[in-house]
Amino acid sequence: MHSDQPRRAIVIGGGGVLGGTWAVGALSALEMQLGMAASEVDLLVGTSAGSVLAALVACGVSTAELRQEYGQEKVTSGPLAGYQWNPVRATGGSRPGWPRILRPGSPKLFGTGVFKWGELPLTAVLSGLLPPGAKSLERVGHLIDAVSPLGEWAQNSQGETPAVWIVAMDYETGKRVVFGRAGAPHASLSEAVMSSCAIPGWFTPIVIGDKTYVDGGAVSATSVDVVSHEGFDEVYVIAPMSLTESDHPKSLTAKLERQWRNVVARTADSEISQVISGGAQVFLASPTAEDLTAIGTNLMDSTRRKLVLETSLRTSPRTWSQQFGELG
Repeated sequence: MHSDQPRRAIVIGGGGVLGGTWAVGALSALEMQLGMAASEVDLLVGTSAGSVLAALVACGVSTAELRQEYGQEKVTSGPLAGYQWNPVRATGGSRPGWPRILRPGSPKLFGTGVFKWGELPLTAVLSGLLPPGAKSLERVGHLIDAVSPLGEWAQNSQGETPAVWIVAMDYETGKRVVFGRAGAPHASLSEAVMSSCAIPGWFTPIVIGDKTYVDGGAVSATSVDVVSHEGFDEVYVIAPMSLTESDHPKSLTAKLERQWRNVVARTADSEISQVISGGAQVFLASPTAEDLTAIGTNLMDSTRRKLVLETSLRTSPRTWSQQFGELG
């Protein structure tokens, strides 16, 4: 991008296999609205499932190729051409599995959270109480290494390649770590993404150096505020775990899930306010009622990927277009 163009960032939140699939549709619709590729922005920020998308885009995977991959079609071009990716195998299925060890994953984090109640998000504190997850994220790491064989990070160079930040959580302190940002601990891109995706109680925590990390979503499902006061003119937020409107489900499980989404939405709104206070315009896409019905209550249910992607490709253009009048 040229210097006279606005500085733009895209922030993609977590949401499991189906949240990531929905985000592909939202990202594709955003490109159409902006008239430019997602890879042309100045910064991509990803948390959990969003970290996979941010890393893939930063490493040269187009949204057309993402639609093929997440839509269960053969990818015929770009870094993923010929790569065999099976999300069921990569995530170990739609259930967390029985833990190998029945003990808290991070007693120190849980103890600190209880002792200093209110200083950490409840989700971060409770993640320390959950037993260590038994499932591996090795295949997710293989995917990222396939598009970035040397583990190199995409860096912003005269706007030609977007920088990428990956959000995880330090499993001892409960503090957010933004890999790729200046001053962050060193990690390969695949290590950072695996850390960001390591759902507590589901996946084995990721050790990098002398630190252990888990899913950044334990702190915030979207982490929009990491771009506060970073000098961006426009920030586009894709929040799979939030909601635009509820579909008013009847089952108790779905009702509780929608209540949690309302909590995520309020947190995202608070974070967005911080970004706006720094002088940026912020645009937000989150699932509509139609999307929520397609997604269901199990975000790791890979069998619904095609339905979720098709629905998002239909609903997301309207979500963005309703806000883009503000750009004028």
